[in-house]
Amino acid sequence: MDKKKSNKLVNFVTNPKYLMVLATIGIFLVIYAAGIIMYGDKGFAKLRTFMMLFVDNAYIGISAVGMTMVLITGGIDLSVAAVASLTGMFIAYGTTVLGLDPVLCMAFAILVGVLLGLGMGALVTYLKIPPFVATLTGMFLARGVCSLISRESISINNELIDKMAGWKLYFMKYSGGEWVKIKPVAYINLNVVLFIVMIIIGTIILQKTRFGRNVYAVGGNEQSARLMGLPVDKTKMMVYGFNGFCSALAGIAYALYVKSGWNLALQGGELDVISAAVIGGVLLSGGVGYMIGTFFGVLLKAVIPSLITFNGTLSSWWGKIITGALVLLFVALQQIVMHGKLFKKKGTPHKKE
Repeated sequence: MDKKKSNKLVNFVTNPKYLMVLATIGIFLVIYAAGIIMYGDKGFAKLRTFMMLFVDNAYIGISAVGMTMVLITGGIDLSVAAVASLTGMFIAYGTTVLGLDPVLCMAFAILVGVLLGLGMGALVTYLKIPPFVATLTGMFLARGVCSLISRESISINNELIDKMAGWKLYFMKYSGGEWVKIKPVAYINLNVVLFIVMIIIGTIILQKTRFGRNVYAVGGNEQSARLMGLPVDKTKMMVYGFNGFCSALAGIAYALYVKSGWNLALQGGELDVISAAVIGGVLLSGGVGYMIGTFFGVLLKAVIPSLITFNGTLSSWWGKIITGALVLLFVALQQIVMHGKLFKKKGTPHKKE
């Protein structure tokens, strides 16, 4: 019985579909543990430090949920950061300049995000335009509209936005007969809640629904999916539409984070989103990826700048360098694992699934 359990564990760990996710989790735990050893006396081991990884990167994680699905289908979306920036501009200009209800501005921004996603999905699906080109067009369109609205940063001055941005759920402990805040103060805010909820929703969609199975099938082999009678075109359209929704939601989260809108906000942010998904084990060629991997991919990207900050002597650009090295490492590992080279020496052939 123990031998059977051992074999199941080995098969699970060496399964190419899971190995990338396990590698991401493992590397994150190693780096985080190293940070505790090196900078534990400076506060790195505090709960507040860990929770700030979520607070400061929630908008990236929200967008990465949609990007994960796009990548699993074998596509890519370069417009996510521009759509998020456009959302922030809608909220800032609508509330501060036009005096509109922020809820109306957010709803309009989400509608625009979904429509842009569906439009790019249509270009990819029906006109057979490569995803790189179609979404690059969407990126230029969104950035252009941002600049038409305003080339200056617009502060968001609205009571409801202030309440949403200021909402916090503090971690408490029982001391002296009453509940008190943990010191230093640790909390989660609305953006973190949105991030966690979107990860859960994304996981349910991919793992528990027919649509999720179709997403994997399209990414695994689109031609085979068509021959099996699966709704390939509809699936791809829905994935890009959902990604547009996630981009707009990420824009709302970022607007709450900085409380302003700017036409040049989040420049290069699409690379942060893509790299988080790739580091999380999503296969660039499609067909493989999990939301839990993306979740830890976001955390792994977040912990590196945190370590640099605690070090105090390194340039912040080292964060970009290390992130680039991690992306290269994971892409190389993907190629090794998916071609079975990792297991040939051990006598365990790679089976296609």
